[in-house]
Amino acid sequence: MTRSLLAGACGLALLLASASSLFAQTQTPAAQPAPATDQPAAGQGTNAADATDDDKQAPVPFEGGQLTITQKEQYGEKVLAFDGKELASNYDVFFDKIVKIGDVNVALVDVGDGGNQCGPAKVIVWKPKDGEIQTTTVEQDQCGAPPAAVSDNAIYFVPYLLPGDEKPALQWSPTSGLTTSGNLTYMPEPGTDWKDIDPSKYDNIIDAFHNEAVYKEAEKLLGKDMSDMATSLLVGGGTEKTASGAFYASGCVPHDCGGNDGFMAVDPAKHKLYFARRGDNGQPNAWPAVTTWPADVKEALDKALGSPN
Repeated sequence: MTRSLLAGACGLALLLASASSLFAQTQTPAAQPAPATDQPAAGQGTNAADATDDDKQAPVPFEGGQLTITQKEQYGEKVLAFDGKELASNYDVFFDKIVKIGDVNVALVDVGDGGNQCGPAKVIVWKPKDGEIQTTTVEQDQCGAPPAAVSDNAIYFVPYLLPGDEKPALQWSPTSGLTTSGNLTYMPEPGTDWKDIDPSKYDNIIDAFHNEAVYKEAEKLLGKDMSDMATSLLVGGGTEKTASGAFYASGCVPHDCGGNDGFMAVDPAKHKLYFARRGDNGQPNAWPAVTTWPADVKEALDKALGSPN
């Protein structure tokens, strides 16, 4: 997804360039054996997950003790602990990796509610010299943490942006804790127009907002509601076509399907967009008014969500 830095965040550009190159390097393949030592090489991540067929994870040696993930009840929460001291709990808890930040060993653990399109928070575990075990939880919008990119001196969290979004980029280090590096804002691909639209390449209709012409038209229609509208399409798949050539899709907000649903249609030939959303109050809204919609697009909406009259 295209992102641009806001004015005044020149230093953040270097930070993100470094973080982006490091992100691919710090992603580890699935399930490797737990490390035999808790002293990884500087700047390298160690995948600590060791799940069995029973979804149990082996203890991970860390700073003279052990990090464990246990589940007391079959369908209950899992508990992350260090030598028996509870650090975090939720329904999904998985070891990510152990990395070295400066001269401090840091364990990264994913902790979340589970569910589609809503990632886990990132729990950072470390032990200061001559101190007790410490944790910090990184979460954004109550739906998981941004992806973590690890450098020698800090861990960077660069947020995923939806159309209309502006979010902080964060960084963490043992000495400074969690701080804001700068702000990021969503931006479509400059110079793209209606003729450049190709729905066959879209995994989700939200990808249409990458197009500058679509984005600008959506801004006119939705204004401050654009981010909420895009969120209501997050849990969704590919697009379908109407008889007139418009393409469309419906979706919903993660963890609220059936209660917070969205619909979007794009007519590249006529340069038109159509949006509908059933929000938190259960009342439907449409942009523009449904009475102005073409019959086939209205029919597609009725099949997807029911008519917002």
